[in-house]
Amino acid sequence: MLVGSSGGHLAQLLALAPWYRNRARSWVTFDTPDARSLLDGEQVVWAHHPTTRNVKNLARNMLLAVRTLKRRNIDAVVTTGAGVALPFVVVARLRGIPTVYIEVYDRIDSPTLTARLCRPFLSAMLVQWEEQRRFYPDGTVVGNLL
Repeated sequence: MLVGSSGGHLAQLLALAPWYRNRARSWVTFDTPDARSLLDGEQVVWAHHPTTRNVKNLARNMLLAVRTLKRRNIDAVVTTGAGVALPFVVVARLRGIPTVYIEVYDRIDSPTLTARLCRPFLSAMLVQWEEQRRFYPDGTVVGNLL
């Protein structure tokens, strides 16, 4: 399952196409025109937004994560953030599903809030720049996705 907010987070997940192209997959993102267009023909769960400091939508997305991960056979949750990632990462980890966070490419000077919140629940932390390892010493550098 690929989880990410629409816009740049979704674009970075889409850049993983060579990896997921021949794999069964589903997506979690926001119902926006760009996401609808980019994920046309894909299996998508539409999450509630906005998520930034919106406790109501955090709770709604937590319930969505519980229902979604209970009903589907998910091998792993891969995310680039942002806010929509936290409920899915937490619920996946509690269900014993591996969780992978890919820190976004444009945050070199500081870690993202979502990465900091998700970190205790992660199976793997991936970064796109060597410089990001000072915030995530155990992170694996995978290079730029975009």
